[in-house]
Amino acid sequence: MGQHFLGNLSWRKRILESLPGAAKEPWIEIGAGHGEMTQLLAESGRRVIAVEADPLLAAGLKNNAASWGDVEIVSGDVLLLDLGKIAGGRFRVYGNLPYYITSPILHQLFAYADQLASIHIVIQQEVAERIVAAPGRRDYGYLTAACHFYSRPEIAFRIPLGAFRPPPRVNSALVHMTIPGERATLKVTNEKQFLEFIGTCFGQKRKTLRNNLRSVMRDERIHAVLAGCGLRSDARAEQLSLGQFAALFTQIP
Repeated sequence: MGQHFLGNLSWRKRILESLPGAAKEPWIEIGAGHGEMTQLLAESGRRVIAVEADPLLAAGLKNNAASWGDVEIVSGDVLLLDLGKIAGGRFRVYGNLPYYITSPILHQLFAYADQLASIHIVIQQEVAERIVAAPGRRDYGYLTAACHFYSRPEIAFRIPLGAFRPPPRVNSALVHMTIPGERATLKVTNEKQFLEFIGTCFGQKRKTLRNNLRSVMRDERIHAVLAGCGLRSDARAEQLSLGQFAALFTQIP
């Protein structure tokens, strides 16, 4: 199922040490596998809700978890679960994510932004660099903007191929995402439409904002809106901060 398990105990302990200390919020662990991190999280005093999509792995977790501490095993696809209901309130997330569904999982988590305290994920290094990129950088894109809207992300450290079994073909990194992000100050009234608008702005990255926005407004209106926001007519989406996207969004008819 695209999983690469953290077989190296030293790296697992280093990850654990980098996480926020045991707190009242439960931890939802995504992709618990054989319990590589589940056991460490629970034995450190955290309440853990371990989600595993593979039925065989979930069954193995249920057999072992009773001796680890306060652990609940949920067998199912994280993209289909009501995480807010499962947590029962505010929660934190740890996950060693299958690389090919990192973005869908993050968007699933952002749907619970009002309940989330933080997200801590092991993901492909290339995706991690996109998530933390600043405006004007080549890696800056829609995923960057969405992650910064909901969180304050940072790369904690990179993890070598040999820490996993089987070893992946790409390098990995642990990313810490503290909630809230710029969402708390931008006060966007319709978040779904705002993110869809940012997606439109990044629709074709090599094209200018003017070209990408022609699908939602007339060209003369685009000129006026860009000028009113202090932007050049040849501005590109990767140059804009979230504040500038929000200012543009308010001008959309």
